[in-house]
Amino acid sequence: MGIRKTGVTVLELIVVLAVLALVIGSVLGQPVVLSYVETGSMAPTLEPGDGFVAVPAQLDASIETGDVVVYRAEEIQGGGLITHRVVGETERGFITKGDANAVTDQSGQEPPVKRAQIVATAFQIDGQVVAIPNLGTAIEGTQSLLGTVQRSMAGLLGTRAVLGVQGFAYLFFAAAVLWYVVAEWRARNGKERTRVTSRATGINSRLAMGVFAALLVVGATAAMVAPAGAQQYGVVSAEYDSERPNVIQMGESKSQQYAVGNSGFLPVVAYLEPGSEGVEVHQQEVYVDGQSVANATVTLHAPSETGYYRRFVVEHRYLAVLPQPMIQQLYTVHPWAPIVIIDALIAVPFYFLGMTLIGDGYIRQRSRSQGLSLGTRVRRAIQRLYRSR
Repeated sequence: MGIRKTGVTVLELIVVLAVLALVIGSVLGQPVVLSYVETGSMAPTLEPGDGFVAVPAQLDASIETGDVVVYRAEEIQGGGLITHRVVGETERGFITKGDANAVTDQSGQEPPVKRAQIVATAFQIDGQVVAIPNLGTAIEGTQSLLGTVQRSMAGLLGTRAVLGVQGFAYLFFAAAVLWYVVAEWRARNGKERTRVTSRATGINSRLAMGVFAALLVVGATAAMVAPAGAQQYGVVSAEYDSERPNVIQMGESKSQQYAVGNSGFLPVVAYLEPGSEGVEVHQQEVYVDGQSVANATVTLHAPSETGYYRRFVVEHRYLAVLPQPMIQQLYTVHPWAPIVIIDALIAVPFYFLGMTLIGDGYIRQRSRSQGLSLGTRVRRAIQRLYRSR
């Protein structure tokens, strides 16, 4: 493969990874590597549809005035993720504002932004956000396509939903990877021989397996990062006692259960820590089996003055594919250290197993298939699959 073709292939693979990261991040409600803005509140820094590199808040310890952050709002647009710039800081939290807005978010009903609400920061060089023009168009188009296909399948099967958009996306990519590996393994072992009548061209197998391993890393990281983050409790400090769990007599405390749910099949280990003042966590390490729920205890303290106060508990979550003591040691080094090791433990064996099955070299494009439409190729592949049974 020539340098030009290699460059085009690498560019295509980068685009695929970018779109996948955006799809997963949009579906899970948590930026994964990349994010984008939908409105013009950050113009001209970020126009509607522009993308940017989202640095997880756990990796950016210092947030200063001038940084562009992604935070979970309480009031703006009914809540959700907001991308605005930090323009000030008070004892109660950060003051934020869209570059195109005339007033700050806190001029309305949005309270000052706590550190625990910030999920990511926009990557900047020399104080300027690195914008990726029109990147949001890809995610919106891809997510719309997945939603259309999912609804069509649900209609054909007579059900209301088939796995949902997120589950359908995971199933689609998993099936594509499995189909590819099996087909190449069969070709290598002579079960599906085709005479090559022209010079072999195609994608380098190392590059292809590297991309598939990267897809696994993105999915595993999303599974650990998206369900975690900051959990908010609204506390009312009152002059009287109440049976309501969020109403606490001023100067007193109440304990509540913190449920750690795991909808996946792999067990997870969660670490809980206070995200603001007035919070105590009594069980900081929680092990949760697959498709189950475990509980911890959180104590909330009410100030000596009446009013409404926000309390936060920060959760870090990890797939339990490493011994629990090892995850705990890595967690004490840095909250992202276990994620890096777990991702490597998943991706590296997959890469070498794939290379063992398909071998080194190029994934060839055989001349007998050239000129055929995609539908014809898929139909012939299905026919070969049935004939091989």
